[in-house]
Amino acid sequence: MKNTERIANLALAGLTLAPLVVKVDPNLNVILTASLTVFVGCYRSVKPTPPTETMSNEHAMRFPFVGSAMLLSLFLLFKFLSKDLVNTVLTGYFFVLGIVALSATLLPFIKRFLPKHWNEDLIVWRFPYFRSLEIEFTKSQVVAGIPGTFFCAWYALQKHWLANNILGLAFCIQGIEMLSLGSFKTGAILLAGLFVYDIFWVFFTPVMVSVAKSFDAPIKLLFPTADSARPFSMLGLGDIVIPGIFVALALRFDVSRGKQPQYFKSAFVGYTVGLVLTIVVMNWFQAAQPALLYIVPSVIGFLAAHCLWNGDVKQLLEFDESKTANSPQESADDKSSKKVE
Repeated sequence: MKNTERIANLALAGLTLAPLVVKVDPNLNVILTASLTVFVGCYRSVKPTPPTETMSNEHAMRFPFVGSAMLLSLFLLFKFLSKDLVNTVLTGYFFVLGIVALSATLLPFIKRFLPKHWNEDLIVWRFPYFRSLEIEFTKSQVVAGIPGTFFCAWYALQKHWLANNILGLAFCIQGIEMLSLGSFKTGAILLAGLFVYDIFWVFFTPVMVSVAKSFDAPIKLLFPTADSARPFSMLGLGDIVIPGIFVALALRFDVSRGKQPQYFKSAFVGYTVGLVLTIVVMNWFQAAQPALLYIVPSVIGFLAAHCLWNGDVKQLLEFDESKTANSPQESADDKSSKKVE
């Protein structure tokens, strides 16, 4: 599967009901798991070649509407169709998507032990009767897909909470690693839109909570509790992925300037503080909370305060990854032309 298709699938899967925290009792586990996942995803997003595809302002504006449409569609499906039937279809979908996500997550570790040409030589497979449809992959990706396939089979058969969480974390890491906002302006538009989206669907309708409880798929992390009436707490993947891609952009901004990560630290601390605040408020009111209500202002606020303190607001707002993607090649060309002269 190509990167753009994988990004779209991950994004839609996360946004469907992502931003939600419901009855979280093991607070420390939630904070450590979510924060560590964001940290890993951010550092995996730093690559020698800047991303060639970034999100536009228009796509960022449409994202909350796409997420709302998906969320409402699922709510209606669960309302008018058998819950078991819907979850069976979703299990098949996430079985395939889970293999892709796990394989991509494991690939950097596995390919170190494989021959070099296995990592570089592309194999193109075309669908029978649909020759225009093709999949590109390497032998290393096939090897990485073997444990992913067995693991997803275990999840599909047992639906164990640990298997659910590992798949969910793979989705989060891949989403943060691969999805580029392009600029902080686009990121602010996306987070602001989802900030409103989250508040509306949690506080003003029963849709988000209803789908979260009915949806038996790895788009939420499950944490066992001592309460027999409610055996698991839930944390939506969007509470990790959505702010995570913004925090990752801060890290790549630091790297592009050739300095030690500094704004990444403030954005990451802001994420952790926002998550802690979400859990505190939720436990205080004993009700589901839209996590982005607390995480978005915290992440943007910590980063903005740090930039204002250092006087780097202009540089931050002018940063655009789609433009920096060509800068290494341009600088190389400039050097070679000077040598010729």
